Amino acid sequence: MHSFKPLPVARSLAFFFVLSGSCAWAQTEVTAVLAGHAALAFNSTVAAPKSAGVFFETAGKFNAANRQRTEVLNSIDGITFVGDSKYPRKSGGSLPIKGQSVQGFSGIISLSKDEFIALTDNGFGSKLNSQDALLMVHHVKANWAKGEVTRLKTTFLKDPDRKVPFAIQNEATAERFLTGIDFDPESIQIVGDEWWIGDEFGPYVLRVTQQGKVLGVIETVVGGKAHRSPDHYMNGRLPNYPGDYTFETRRSGGFEPMAKSLDGKTLYPMFEWPLWDAASKTQEMHKGKPFTRILELDAATKTYSTRQWKYAFEEVGNIAADFQMLSTTTGLVIERDDMTEGSEVVCKDEPRTDCFTRPAKFKRIYKIDFAQTDADGFVKKVAFIDLTKIANPKRIAKRGPNEETFVLPHLGPEGLTVVDAHHIVVVNDNNFPYSSGRKLGQPDDNELTLLDIKALVDAK
Repeated sequence: MHSFKPLPVARSLAFFFVLSGSCAWAQTEVTAVLAGHAALAFNSTVAAPKSAGVFFETAGKFNAANRQRTEVLNSIDGITFVGDSKYPRKSGGSLPIKGQSVQGFSGIISLSKDEFIALTDNGFGSKLNSQDALLMVHHVKANWAKGEVTRLKTTFLKDPDRKVPFAIQNEATAERFLTGIDFDPESIQIVGDEWWIGDEFGPYVLRVTQQGKVLGVIETVVGGKAHRSPDHYMNGRLPNYPGDYTFETRRSGGFEPMAKSLDGKTLYPMFEWPLWDAASKTQEMHKGKPFTRILELDAATKTYSTRQWKYAFEEVGNIAADFQMLSTTTGLVIERDDMTEGSEVVCKDEPRTDCFTRPAKFKRIYKIDFAQTDADGFVKKVAFIDLTKIANPKRIAKRGPNEETFVLPHLGPEGLTVVDAHHIVVVNDNNFPYSSGRKLGQPDDNELTLLDIKALVDAK
């Protein structure tokens, strides 16, 4: 490994390549300590703006198996994503609901140790079932002592100036509120006085005022090559026949994570899944392991450089859920599986509905180092914390067993934000009403978990 000499802070990560022969470094597991725990109830709702119209007074009307409109409130049972398809397990939640669901926290920004900006994703998981879900950003406050999260304000995203380059759900209205059929927002950063939001459908990066108005949509073009998913507007709907189009980004594999440099000049959108080779119908692999890519987006010019970094997954099927910078060259990545939840009442691999058949397994946060990038462009994975093994010496958990070891058992630990020199907050996407990992038969709440990660920060 070559030695690393620090360069000026304002320089891009592109200058921090250090070559080595392999990306297979030894990784150290360190322990995170629970420092705070609070939650917003799964059934939290907010009324849609009156000007949005009566259609948005309820949400979740298109979640029946046949996707046909269902107006009767709470008439569609939520079924968890995790389990045997032959023995579907009810989550305890139901649709449609009155109001808009304050759920699916997929991105989070720290404003202080107890106030945050939280991003709701597209609604209920796809374009087809989220037509009546409005896109929202929330200002929330955590009371760590009481274990409660309060929603202070909700901002609805809208496109009154027609900056979106394609037809949206509310095309013929004045305010043109955005919905879950238009975008799937998954990551958020503050850039100057704007919100920059990473999307999965395009994938795109949306520039939005802090009042929710779209200023622009940045296409993903790297070195003259466009990266588009099957849901990009240029691809349209799924084709009638295979081979009618090509795509590079897998469906639901866009910009789930997006970090920002400490000086605010550069964004680092990261693909959730490995890129897709449509010709060979395979995902990108290296030495038997799938990998994904981190891009470099200049905030001033709103264009991508040709620089890319590779991130190797530990297991096939793992995804990158969020990414934040710790320093000019180090960052944190949530890497998790996409198929396990639950830690109590376990009956592993048994065909039952009264227990967790696929308990929470791979839920980690890795520290990565761009200053140690190998010859193939892979960033070094320095160390990790296991979110299913969090130390809880002060017994301050507010949900689940309050024991010496605390578990985040959710399908999706989905967002993280750096609070101070050695604290982060992790938030789960509760996928309402489709995730039930904390308590069997009850939908997951939106949990905010404050962690002391000094051991991870100090890892070399």
